[in-house]
Parts: sequence; C-alpha cells; structure tokens
Amino acid sequence: MPHRYRGPERAGRHRRPAAPRRRRRLTTACVGAVTAGALIAGGAVATDVWQDDGERTRAPGTAHGTAMGAFLGAGSDGVRRMADLSKWLGGAPLRVGHTYLPGDTWERIEGNRDFLRPWTEWRRADPDRLLVLNVPMQARNEAGVPDHEVRWLIRRGAEGHFDHHFRTLAGHLVALGAPDTVIVLGWEMNGITYTHRCAPDPQGWKTYWRRIVATMRSVPGQKFRFDFAPSRGRDAIGWTECYPGDDVVDIIGMDSYDQPPGETFDDQISQPYGLQHQVDFARERGKPFSYPEWGLFRRGDNPEYMRRMLEWIGEQKPLYHTISDYCPHGVWRCAENPKSSAVFRSMLTPGRQRPVRPRFCLDLGRWIGSWLGDRRLCVSFSWGRRP
Repeated sequence: MPHRYRGPERAGRHRRPAAPRRRRRLTTACVGAVTAGALIAGGAVATDVWQDDGERTRAPGTAHGTAMGAFLGAGSDGVRRMADLSKWLGGAPLRVGHTYLPGDTWERIEGNRDFLRPWTEWRRADPDRLLVLNVPMQARNEAGVPDHEVRWLIRRGAEGHFDHHFRTLAGHLVALGAPDTVIVLGWEMNGITYTHRCAPDPQGWKTYWRRIVATMRSVPGQKFRFDFAPSRGRDAIGWTECYPGDDVVDIIGMDSYDQPPGETFDDQISQPYGLQHQVDFARERGKPFSYPEWGLFRRGDNPEYMRRMLEWIGEQKPLYHTISDYCPHGVWRCAENPKSSAVFRSMLTPGRQRPVRPRFCLDLGRWIGSWLGDRRLCVSFSWGRRP
C-alpha cells in the first residue's frame, strides 16, 4: 500500500459508544411497483425497508458520531499538529490520535516509553478520545523478506517465540495510562509488502494473531481492542481467508486509498473484498468497523473521490476514520490536492457540512443479490438545488 514508515513521519477502548442508530419502519410500497415486481419475480422476500430518522444529517467526527482523526506524523509532532488541523476545520474535534510503531527492530515494536508518552498523555486528557496504534507483527517489516522466510517467521510466532515482545508493549501502554488503546495489528496483511503478511501461510498467520492477542490480553489492567484492517480488494489473498476469529477481533477495519482495483468509487464499494463487503462482514458479526487509513493516491487531486468517501463514512457510520494526511494522500499538509482539500474542509467544518441525502435501502435477498451483484438496493433523494 502507498505509505511506508520513513523515520519520524511514520513510526509507528475506552470511549463513549456511538449513539444507537434510530430507525423507523417503512412499508415496501415506498420502494415502488417496479422494484416490488422485480423482487417477486426473483423470489426474494422483503418485508421492511429501513430509514435512519434524523441521524444522517450529522457530520462525521462530531461528539456523538464517528470519531474523526488524521495521521499527521508518528512522534510528538503528530500530536502537536492535531490542534492546528482542528483549527483549520473551524474547531471540528479530532477525537482520534493515530500513530505507528516502527517495524525495523523488535526493540522498537515493544514501544519505547518516550515515543508512546506524548500519545498516551493526549489520550488521557479527554475521556472521549481514542488512541489508535498500528503494531507490526514482525521485525524487519518492510525489508522485502521472501515468502519462504515469512513462512518460517509465522511458524515461530505461532509457537510463541515472540510473545515477550508483545507482553512488553502491553505493559508499557497500561503503565502509561492507555490500557484502552485500539491495536491495529498486522495491518494490510492481505498484501505483498509487509513481513507480517498472511498469504505465505494463512492458517499459521491466524494462529500467530490469536497468540499475540492472548498474550496482550493477559496483562493485568488492559482493555485493548484489536482492529483487523486489510487493504481494500483482494491483493495477494482474499482478506477473509486471514480472518482469525470473532473472539480475537473487536473491529473490522480497512485501508482504502483512491487507487485500483476499481476505476470508480462505485467499483470500490461493490468489488470483491471492497467497502460493502467489509461493512456486511462486520455487521454480520455484530462488530464495529473502521477506516484507519484512507486518502488520495493514484488519481491525484480527485474531489469526487473525497466527496464520495466522506459521504460513505457519513452514511455507514464506522467507529472511527483517519485520513493519511501527507503527500500524496492528504489534504491539509499537501498543497498538491487543493480541490480535494476544499471538499474535505467544506464537508467537515462545523456549520458548513452538506446534509447527507435521505437514503432508503432494501435487502434483495441472497439469490437476486448475487444475480445483480449487490444484495442491497439503495435510493437517495434530494430536494431543491444541491449545495
């Protein structure tokens, strides 16, 4: 995936739960005779359509909705920049602090206290904040380690050879007063870049993940939540083949940049292992979902992508999202993307947000959904001129 740790730029539970979505039931007659006829012909059963009642006009990142943040640098500089980004957004609160442990050595994966302290202090300053920490599963994580060696390392991890490193990290976080950190463990495991990738040995990788989670949860005082965050699309392996189990995953994440696979944002939603797949996978398991990394990339300054991604976040309501705000992905710290920057600022500045258009969705059922390529039929409505 696009960003990699480069020195200080990427070194790298407790929060009030989002208010439950208020829903009211509408009859299927609202969908229209054409849709109903198609459903009857296809044999699908649809007794209800659901509409959110008032919740969709709320902007992402407000105090009672999705927690918003940005990756602004791995060290203390990233903490300092959050106040400036919030000011640029007219005071919109950044409730997520996001950083990465560097994966070059095991000593650094253990989490140096001086590195972690600015982040844990920021977290403790407000009970509504969320600290998100990406944690590599292997040292030499970006060293181009070949598959045969990755398989050997996975096997060693599954046997417990690296347990003490993760126990040390958990102890540091608890001692520093951040026992509720969200741990994005082994992110983008479905790809080909990281040494902590899954494809060389999916079964062994899942065993290793489970062992890390058990080790970190064994530390007294911890309240960690573990975020399973593949990259969007299949990549080297379908990410569901790496999923280690509902008992060791608390959040279903996804890193999604404006790049293939998918020529349009609609493709990014509907493609195999895409955005809709992630949301459905999480909801089937009763788990929240997240976007730890997202932003611009292969298509440059793309305001349409920026608008659609923020609308998707506003409609789906993940637990949190953090844009990667540095070039080429970002909008505040990257002057190369002025059009997307204007969209981001307009949609997230308090008092300037566009209300999300009312959206009605109908579950088409498994059979007709597979025929059409999407189980859900959604229609958005707007009145008057679009702002």
